Amino acid sequence: MLSEVKEYYGKVLQRSEDLKTNACATEAILPSYLEAAIADVHSEVRARYYGCGLVSPQLLEGARILDLGSGSGRDCYVLSRLVGRDGFVVGVEMTEEQLDVARRHVDFHTQKYGYSQPNLEFRQGYIERLDELGLEEESFDIIVSNCVINLSTDKEAVLRHAHRLLRPGGEMYFADVYADRRVPRELASDALLYGECLSGALYWNDFESLARRAGFADPRLVEDRPIRIDNPLIDERIGHIRFFSATYRLFKLAGLEPSCEDYGQAVVYQGTIPHHPQALVLDKHHRIERGKAFPVCGNTFRMLHETRFAPHFDFLGDFSTHYGIFEGCGTSLPFEKDSSTDASSQSGCCC
Repeated sequence: MLSEVKEYYGKVLQRSEDLKTNACATEAILPSYLEAAIADVHSEVRARYYGCGLVSPQLLEGARILDLGSGSGRDCYVLSRLVGRDGFVVGVEMTEEQLDVARRHVDFHTQKYGYSQPNLEFRQGYIERLDELGLEEESFDIIVSNCVINLSTDKEAVLRHAHRLLRPGGEMYFADVYADRRVPRELASDALLYGECLSGALYWNDFESLARRAGFADPRLVEDRPIRIDNPLIDERIGHIRFFSATYRLFKLAGLEPSCEDYGQAVVYQGTIPHHPQALVLDKHHRIERGKAFPVCGNTFRMLHETRFAPHFDFLGDFSTHYGIFEGCGTSLPFEKDSSTDASSQSGCCC
């Protein structure tokens, strides 16, 4: 299937409008600083953009970033601006035609951003075989990908390599297409559906299992949206399957627990992260407002305390006392509670 994907993205598609569905299309409302960064990217690069989300997490200044499936380079150029002169971006792409577009505009963007030398490079290769590209282990702070992993024929290998290349405390932050159930074999072998980012999509629960096996113990969903198939013929072929564009963040932290456990901890956001003065959105269930004590589970505590986010938070509590499951993360005690002793069932509860 890789040869068909290379053909589709290298020769069949010449611009974003050639796609047959909107699966590989970003529909999110962009913050103004990202809109400005994208507007400054060369028009030829922007014209060959095939992405389904935003891959710009917080706190990028000075970061070393790897982009898996960098295409014509739009996201790489945006990220190269956001990491600044002290950061560096590496894009990996298998398609020669896309790489040609990306590489011929390096000097344009270097001058546009006022850099004395480029702070990015593009390498040709396969994201399933990153070990062949001479990339140093634990050398990246962040790994991103935009609607590409669904096109891979060995998704578990992609996640294993990503884990190996990340520094401890680093993260993989990526957008992709997911299905609400496993895609039947006959659809998965359809080259058009595969190239349109549909039939290669993972069932979301299988993805979370793969991520855990690769070493990312607590996958965090950041945002998601349903995908509307605006092509009646393709919509009829996929039938009952629902597809979603979703962004996940996976932290490389040894010893994260399989469930959210309560240790009586809390964090206070200082409001000091650029472009996020009022609140930090860690994931879909954690919008942490400035100046307010925010109770967190042990895993969330570590995701903030042992990563680049640490200088921007005050941390309350430790791991000395365990209080059971942390119900604020969507998990709860599986047993029936005794209403006579459960404080949440007593009169006066505000919930």
